[in-house]
Amino acid sequence: MNRKYSLSCRNRARCSILPNGFTLMELLIVIAIILILMLMAIPTIGVMKIHANEVSAINSVQAIIKAEIQYETSYPANGYACTLSALGGDPSSGSPPTPTSAELIQADLASGYKSGYIFSLTNCSKVTVNGTDRITGFEVTAVPEAIGKTGNRGFCSDQNGGSPKYDAAGGTNCTQLLQ
Repeated sequence: MNRKYSLSCRNRARCSILPNGFTLMELLIVIAIILILMLMAIPTIGVMKIHANEVSAINSVQAIIKAEIQYETSYPANGYACTLSALGGDPSSGSPPTPTSAELIQADLASGYKSGYIFSLTNCSKVTVNGTDRITGFEVTAVPEAIGKTGNRGFCSDQNGGSPKYDAAGGTNCTQLLQ
């Protein structure tokens, strides 16, 4: 007679059954380790998000400067644009670009809000030539919507272009050069 029991399991009452799977304690330990790793990673993710927003803001300031130069070349009687909406516009509308809708920057940037930053054109200086105002200077500013959450620094540049300057406090008092 062939029995399929080992010598140690002749009596079913004394045979110990090996568990299939994990114990509750093992699962709790694994969950605790995952939580600890997540708690270490969350601050790093926040710093990376702020850094990404700041890089986006710098690139957006430079894009606005380039759009202003192109605007001034396309509409020399107007000079520079003094609003972001004048640099924006919908290229798919089918209408040609105009001084009030030049279609030079994307719609999100033309709205003034992008990647956690608020953009604006300020300090527009103008001269009047033959009864028409011509904008001869401007300043682009980018400030975080929530300092410490969407960005830490504010960025500025003007009609002279060059590398944007920044304000470490997140405002528009840009005195330090980007490196």
